[in-house]
Amino acid sequence: MAKPSEASGMEIDDPKSSSDQISPKFSINVLQLLKSAQMQHGLRHGDYTRYRRYCTARLRRLYKSLKFTHGRGKYTKRAITESTVTEVRFLHLVLYTAERAWSHAMEKRQLPDGPNARQRIYLIGRLRKAVKWASLFSNLCAIKGDPRTSLEAEAYASYMKGNLLFEQDQNWETALKNFKNARAVYEELGKYGDLENQVLCRERVEELEPSIRYCLHKIGESNVKTSELLQIGEMEGPALDLFKAKLEAVMAEARSQQAASLTEFHWLGHRFPISNAKTRVAILKAQELEKDLHGPTADSLAAEKKLVIFDKIFTAYHEARSCIRSDLVSAGNAENVKDDLYGLDKAVSAVLGQRTIERNQLLVSIAKSKLTKRRDDKNEKLTKPEELVRLYDLLLQNTADLSDLVSSGRDRKPEEVAFAEECELKSLAFRAERCFYLAKSYSLAGKRTEAYALYCRARSIAENAIKEFQRQTNSDQMMIKELKTLYNECRSNSCIEHAMGIMEEEKAPEKLSDKISSISISGAGKKVEKYLLEKLDVYESAVGESNAKGAARIEAFPPPFQSIPRNPIVLDLAYNYIDFPSLENRMKKDRKGFISRLWR
Repeated sequence: MAKPSEASGMEIDDPKSSSDQISPKFSINVLQLLKSAQMQHGLRHGDYTRYRRYCTARLRRLYKSLKFTHGRGKYTKRAITESTVTEVRFLHLVLYTAERAWSHAMEKRQLPDGPNARQRIYLIGRLRKAVKWASLFSNLCAIKGDPRTSLEAEAYASYMKGNLLFEQDQNWETALKNFKNARAVYEELGKYGDLENQVLCRERVEELEPSIRYCLHKIGESNVKTSELLQIGEMEGPALDLFKAKLEAVMAEARSQQAASLTEFHWLGHRFPISNAKTRVAILKAQELEKDLHGPTADSLAAEKKLVIFDKIFTAYHEARSCIRSDLVSAGNAENVKDDLYGLDKAVSAVLGQRTIERNQLLVSIAKSKLTKRRDDKNEKLTKPEELVRLYDLLLQNTADLSDLVSSGRDRKPEEVAFAEECELKSLAFRAERCFYLAKSYSLAGKRTEAYALYCRARSIAENAIKEFQRQTNSDQMMIKELKTLYNECRSNSCIEHAMGIMEEEKAPEKLSDKISSISISGAGKKVEKYLLEKLDVYESAVGESNAKGAARIEAFPPPFQSIPRNPIVLDLAYNYIDFPSLENRMKKDRKGFISRLWR
């Protein structure tokens, strides 16, 4: 009896037998995984092309690592079923395939002129493909995933179905039901888990809310106004891009209906007729955006959002100008029509110039705020005075161009003359600001004399500008206040530069003596480019200047070896090769006697 019990114990403890009986449950934090991939690969800036390419590359790596390729040469489809999913990466395959299809559809949605009929059919086809893979992902996670993963996959599939119906402009009730299902799941999931997961779920709930309100608006169960929808559309997030595209289409339709009543463009008290419908729509769009900049809520807008609005205004006015100039080409010999179009083009160009000046002034205010900040604030890059000088150069060029545009023409009207004078006054104020920041840059470089002279010059220009502004009846009080502040700053900075210059002049002999005492013959520091004796023909101070790199050195010691001339060495190479003649006949012969011959 003991043996069977032992055998049963062995079977229970065997890991292989337990793995056969209990299938593993996989866990994927779907929302966190997708949000991280989207933010790191393009969707932080709305670049769906980059994100689609990332999904394609990710799928290629997954297929290779899982050895789940579809044949070599001839394509053989391999379906992903319940039995196929043996590890979590198979679920990643299905998820990233759905993401690739969705990002491809969104890429088509963001075309410059919008998708045409053929591209729209392709877009809806890609969304259908995304719904198909998202549904497969939800079904597989219901079987192979843990409860949380199954819930997130279900919410993801509901969100994709809602996107498809949202884009098709049909079955708003079903789309609303899917969006509400996804919102309910994310609301529930946001109550648990770590802090990062709760924040992500809350953000997704906020991103789904505009789509739900829009569906209610289309069904007729909500009294949401168009202005409220526009405020909702100011939110950011990938889940809101379809909503924004739909809202833009609705606004374009509303503008085309409203543009029928816009028959004239008002500028400097004059009215210019608008005959082209496209020109009306573009001007109306620009005027609506200008209300956001100059309305009661303008102060609460962040500077980055204002810059985005300015870019949209420029696009609208450029579109209007292109329509006006195409009308000028097709006008032919109709002089009255041409005169009206020329006047309209001049008015639109002048308004565009004014908005350009306002945008550059906004850039100046941003740069000034960063000029006084420390680097501790989010590790931001500090603004240099040279950057402000460049911005004021742009403003001076803009005011000059605008003044030339308004002054052009044969018959100058009093309003145009007054406008040109106002541009000249602004130019004077910008010159004072530019001179001030140019003096600041010289001060930072240690050039006290130049900085003092420029501060005095800026103060003089600011004083003249204040007098000119005060002579006007409807003077710009904000500009006068800024000029007075600038005048006081110029005065205080000029005093500081004067004092600093005197202090440096007093300390100059002491510094000069210290630096002269630090002069060595060669020194033991780093290698220098040239010594003093090599730069005798160059007017460059080696000591006493603030921009001197280090202690001056006279000459290298000990001096290096030099080549000197010496007598040449002559080698007689021909001696061994000369055959000399025999001289025996000239040699003296010894005479010997008889006895010497015997001893021979």
